[in-house]
Amino acid sequence: MKKLIYLLTISSGLIIIACESRTYEEISDNIPVILPVKYTSDIKPIMDNSCNGCHSAGSFKPLVTYDQVKNNIEGILDRIQRPNGDPLKMPKGGSFSATQINTFIKWKADGLTEN
Repeated sequence: MKKLIYLLTISSGLIIIACESRTYEEISDNIPVILPVKYTSDIKPIMDNSCNGCHSAGSFKPLVTYDQVKNNIEGILDRIQRPNGDPLKMPKGGSFSATQINTFIKWKADGLTEN
């Protein structure tokens, strides 16, 4: 009987651990970006891959050029840092990694350098 209780206790613990519901971003290390961040080499590739499908040149809110992204950095930072489930979170249907978000934050802190 003691063995059965012991096995049930261990099994319950393993099930609870296996059912962890946090996302990768929530459990991964949030490592700050140390090197200087520049638009052309660091920000533009993220924008091209994740944002320009909706924010293209002819869209309501284009974010294609350096000036467009630089002039909208506050809104971009607000939207990409919103919690999952917030209807205003960007990018739609996804989420940036902590490293990508830190890259945008560091770019702003570095003075929004283009090249």
